[in-house]
This record gives sequence, C-alpha cells and structure tokens, in this order.
Amino acid sequence: MDEHSPSPHSPASPQAPLIDLQHIGKTFVQADIQTQVLHDITLQVRPGDFLALTGSSGSGKSTLLYIMGLLEQASQGSYHLQGHDVSTLDDTAASAFRNSLIGFVFQSFFLIPYASALENVLLPGMYSQQHGSRLRQRGEELLQLVGLADRMQHKPSQLSGGQQQRVALARALLNKPALLLADEPTGQLDTVTSNSILELFTKINDSGTTIIMVTHSAETAACAKRRIVMRDGRIHAASD
Repeated sequence: MDEHSPSPHSPASPQAPLIDLQHIGKTFVQADIQTQVLHDITLQVRPGDFLALTGSSGSGKSTLLYIMGLLEQASQGSYHLQGHDVSTLDDTAASAFRNSLIGFVFQSFFLIPYASALENVLLPGMYSQQHGSRLRQRGEELLQLVGLADRMQHKPSQLSGGQQQRVALARALLNKPALLLADEPTGQLDTVTSNSILELFTKINDSGTTIIMVTHSAETAACAKRRIVMRDGRIHAASD
C-alpha cells in the first residue's frame, strides 16, 4: 500500500454505508470471448445489516460477493468500503483491507487437514499485529462461542461437516472483521446442522457484525434482515 492508498483503519463518516456499490459491472474475457456477468449493480449495505443474496445458479450472486470481498475487481462502476474508494486498489492494498475488515466463510471449509481446529482458527493471525498469547486466547474463545470447546485439538478429519464449518466460522472472526461474507455456508450441511450454523450467524450479527450471505435456499435467506434476488446478473428484487 503506498502513501496515497486509503488506510483500512481510517474511520469513515458515521453516516456512510459500510458498502456503497454504484453501477457495478463485471465482464470476464477468455480467448477473446467477453461474458458480462454483472450489469449496473447499485447497492448499499449499512453497518449491522444481515443481507442475503439469492438467485439461481449463474445469476451473478457469488461474483458480486467476491467483488465486495475484494477478491475480484469490477469492470465498471465504483465501490466504496467503509467510506474509502477501493475500486482500483492494487493487490497489496486490497489484501490490507481484506485482512483488516473482512472475514470469509465458504461452502468448502478450506481447513488445513494436518492442523488442529485451534491452529486452523489462528491462521489469519499470521497477518495480525496481535501478541501470540492474546491471539491464542481469542481463538479459544471463538471455538467456545461456536460450541467446540472440547474439539480444539481435533484435526478436520475428526470433525463432522457442521463442526468443520464452525471452525471455518471461528477462523473468519479471528481478526474481529466489520464484515462477514459467506458463500453458501450451509450448502454441504443437513437441515439440523444448517439451522445451528444460521443461529450462530444471527448471534454474530446481533453483536454488530455486518453479514452478507449468498444462498440459493429461500429458507436460509429467510434468516436475514434483507434479501436481494438476482437474475441474469442484475438485481431483480429487493426486500428490507
């Protein structure tokens, strides 16, 4: 990040939305073939929101989530995150924002198989300024929060799918992100386990963390405060 790049630690105006997308478009180019997957997306997300992005496969919801998470860059439009223009950040500056402000939970848990649950949770701490003992304490507290106090030393292969997703959720929360992004977080889980994960999401949101969740399930989306339905790369419907 150079001296002209915005700092993720710089406070935004109290009135500013956490996320402000204006006329976002996204085009993928492969072998001279252009495919536009997002068209003119304008969306604001307030601090403390719990937003569900729904729609059929190929509607563009995951691509939009990745743009908001600074994993993809929009082809058109502007993106302000916590009041800062992050539309054209280089990789180093984008990484600084991600590590400071954003936590991710995916359908695939992406846990390191030879590491314990606690070691997996502590991975984002590699980029943290926190002291090691303090970080370990937070990791242990998060595993307690997600109901895995007695599984801290278990490897992923010793955990059920729901328990692995809980580890992934604890890992996403390690650096106290303002924004939690979840892409089909219950997609591989049974109904009972899915409900327990969604209860955790609600609890985390009630504590002040903003959540944006991609899901194809209407039942899963129903736990969110706001719902956006996408179709063919556009916002088709919205409810508050």
